[in-house]
Amino acid sequence: MKNGSVVLELQRATHVTLYRLATELVDLDLTASEVNALGNLAESGGMTVSQLGAAAGTRPATLTGILDRLERRGLITRGVRQGDRRAVLIEVTADGRQRAALIAHALRELEEKAFADLPAGSVAAARAVLRALSQAGR
Repeated sequence: MKNGSVVLELQRATHVTLYRLATELVDLDLTASEVNALGNLAESGGMTVSQLGAAAGTRPATLTGILDRLERRGLITRGVRQGDRRAVLIEVTADGRQRAALIAHALRELEEKAFADLPAGSVAAARAVLRALSQAGR
């Protein structure tokens, strides 16, 4: 599709990427949404539900179920944020960090393979396009 919709191309890329990650990470027994949440949490060290929702592109109501499953598996903990008892702080456990490391490795490998032959600046330009699409959807 030569000059087709960027959004449709993004959807195709998303489906292929999620399938590839699901195949590589099948032993973790995590959904794509759980992989997304755990991957974002591991990069931060700890986030509030609002911060994680913004980082993962997930509504807080949807995130609650994802976090419930991750907590039941012992991959995250929820606690009170120091200085703001109303905010729930989500942190990754030791087992969660091990799984997050596998997720990060799979992401790095996929990106290295996908981006290997792209001209300099392409990835930065793609990030700018994706950020613009994310902002337009809010």
